[in-house]
Amino acid sequence: MKEYNVAIAGVTGAVGSVFLSILKERKFPVKNLLPLASAKSAGKKIIFNGEEHEVKKLTKDSFKNTDIALFSAGASRSLEFAKYAAFSGAVVIDNSSAFRMDPDVPLVVPEVNPQDILKHKGIIANPNCSTIIMVVALKPLYDLSRIKRIIVSTYQAVSGAGAKGIIELEDQSKKIISGSDGEIKCEVFPVRIAFNVIPQIDVFLENGYTKEEMKMVNETRKILGDSEIRISATAVRVPVFTSHSESIAIETERKLTVDECRAALENAPGITLKDDFKNKIYPTPLDSSNKDNVFVGRIRDDISSENGICFWCVGDQLRKGAALNAVQIAEVMIDKGIV
Repeated sequence: MKEYNVAIAGVTGAVGSVFLSILKERKFPVKNLLPLASAKSAGKKIIFNGEEHEVKKLTKDSFKNTDIALFSAGASRSLEFAKYAAFSGAVVIDNSSAFRMDPDVPLVVPEVNPQDILKHKGIIANPNCSTIIMVVALKPLYDLSRIKRIIVSTYQAVSGAGAKGIIELEDQSKKIISGSDGEIKCEVFPVRIAFNVIPQIDVFLENGYTKEEMKMVNETRKILGDSEIRISATAVRVPVFTSHSESIAIETERKLTVDECRAALENAPGITLKDDFKNKIYPTPLDSSNKDNVFVGRIRDDISSENGICFWCVGDQLRKGAALNAVQIAEVMIDKGIV
């Protein structure tokens, strides 16, 4: 089997460490690994496949002889360095928001639109984590009948804000439980996250929605290739460490039965169906944490809509919502012989 030189930009971050785990778990054909990060992290050591590697500083000259560059270093660094990786001959799979809505850059979820990978011009964008989780669950239903409208509310884990989000929830929770008089610091989130929920993720826009919510709107349309879908999103941060949850209501062109939906979802790639309300069986964030699949349950008729279906889904946003999706894109490229 052919092997590939793989660079990881942002290797010391939350998603970077998951990249390493997934490449190892899936026995990805890595010939040489090039771990990259900011100057602050350069010189650190990471272990991959039992070997120690020194983290190098990310620069425009980092990508000589690189075949695949997995980026999770933030949008500003992607905008600065991804073009140099592509110029060097690597295919960039970027996990930031930098290129998602660029009409010349494919935005890909392999279970949904793998054919778009063939359109790449050196860069492929990984969608927002909440968008990925949602469209994996939507695609089997969209294939049954075009979806006309989506209303989604997300319940997003603090690790979606990076390692600092996890630390902030831990610190706040410990102080509250212990009755400490110490100051409750809110540095990552706008208000206290411990024992609370926050109806804001990212900054507000002029239309009253946040950037996170509009990402779900715009990215879903691009991935499904349907600019006419009406979508409204509400993104909420909850005091959960890992895995995002989503409550989704859709309206389809023809009436779908619950049994049709269950059958389609049960047979779809990347989905685990957990749906038996009579026995209180439904997915929770704990079910999907450190798992690859999107878990779906609570499938029912929307009693407020003639052609409506409601369901609940959960997914590990660091795995399927980020690192796994990017690695799967690379696997599709290898399978199709385009890298």
